[in-house]
Amino acid sequence: MKKPIFFALLVLIISSCGETKNEESQAELFARIDSEIKTNSKGYSTLKEATETIGHRLTGSTNGAKAEEYTYNIFKEYGFEDVAYQTFEVEAWARGDVSLQINDEDIKVVTLGHSPIEANVTGEIVDMGNGLEADYAANPDAVKGKIALAYISILPESAEGLTNLHRSEKTALAIKYGAIGIIIVNQVDNGVLLTGTASVTGELIPIPAVCIGKEDGMALKESLITKKVIAKIAMTNTSNVIKARNVVATLAGTTIPEEQIVLGGHLDSWDLATGAIDNGIGSFAVIDIARAFKANNLHPKRTVKFVMFMGEEQGLLGSKFLVEQAIKNNTIDNIKYMMNLDMSGNPIGMNAGGKLEDERFFMDLGAAIQQQDTIYQNTFSNKSGLHSDHQPFMLEGVPILSVNSNLDRSIYGCYHSDCDDFNLVNEGHMTNTARFGTMMLYSLANVDKLPATKMDSETTKEFMIKNNLKEKLIIGNDWKWEE
Repeated sequence: MKKPIFFALLVLIISSCGETKNEESQAELFARIDSEIKTNSKGYSTLKEATETIGHRLTGSTNGAKAEEYTYNIFKEYGFEDVAYQTFEVEAWARGDVSLQINDEDIKVVTLGHSPIEANVTGEIVDMGNGLEADYAANPDAVKGKIALAYISILPESAEGLTNLHRSEKTALAIKYGAIGIIIVNQVDNGVLLTGTASVTGELIPIPAVCIGKEDGMALKESLITKKVIAKIAMTNTSNVIKARNVVATLAGTTIPEEQIVLGGHLDSWDLATGAIDNGIGSFAVIDIARAFKANNLHPKRTVKFVMFMGEEQGLLGSKFLVEQAIKNNTIDNIKYMMNLDMSGNPIGMNAGGKLEDERFFMDLGAAIQQQDTIYQNTFSNKSGLHSDHQPFMLEGVPILSVNSNLDRSIYGCYHSDCDDFNLVNEGHMTNTARFGTMMLYSLANVDKLPATKMDSETTKEFMIKNNLKEKLIIGNDWKWEE
């Protein structure tokens, strides 16, 4: 009787050893990721530490270099072995002194980036409304030898359907039509001043560009209706060629490592405050997503590159360099998707730009995320704009992904201004970006067949036109298709 019992036990043991562990379902995986991030998310705390110990993160400054080192060390701390600096030369710009007198009265003002090293101009102010091409075309000689005044956005009394331009594009138009300076009026109440680049190329512009507060600007517009107004703009700035560094942490793919998914956010900021919203909430969420990949032992099929871009504020310099190097090294086709987090937070959906072959992938993915938390609404769009680090990738036909954010609109009033500080940051919103962003990124990097593929040149051109980007790209000298 003992032998049959012995053999039965032996068969049972062998059978048990031969069993494989059931594969984790998507719902189980997402629940595990969700629980870990809600418990251990560090995006908020690391951003707080950075704003307190570093301050602003202006490219080319001592602070900028400190931020590069800070994030490099965090990636290492989180367990990434393959962390590298990608060094590029950049003509870094920094503001100096500025003054604006209107009819001999001093006006509160801030310099826009890439204004001349030195400028001292006096001229009549001409109100160019929204500062769009149509405003100049109506009277092509209106600002020749004079100072243009333009609203940063679209004026409330404007005709419907107008598409706004970036401040750099409005400056380029003023230069095109012969202005000797430009004054841009901010749209935020209570005298908030906005900075940012006035250059579409990242190079110095030939005329001084400044921003004044909304109240001063509206009063000036009113006075121009009845009388001639003279302005004097004086400024000094500095610009030197220095080295800046993207920080790249790489997680190798398991089965198709030659295919790459890039998750990036720009680390740099302007210097009036600490850049907590633009783009601390985005770049430090990228780092927290990287942490979550390591903490949750996530190893997708494709290689994931977590990138801290520098020089975004001064002309997408870091992302342009990365793409240029990929083209030079014949690895641009290896980059299958670029996911960008710029002033992103508290996601409620996704935006997938490019020629989609499987929109269902994103809807199903969103539904799975929504099962974890109904705060995620599973909204979806397929569109794109410019002036962030996805742009160089998009122009090469690389599909792009971003999140549809649900942030308090009031924080955007501090965009590029001296109030963009850590007190604006919501911890829960940053945690949500890490939670849902990790699920999105892992699913994209691990799917058998990607929902979109690289667009050829003609399809990329059509996508630009469809998204009303042609005029802006022409102004910015980035339209690469002949007519």
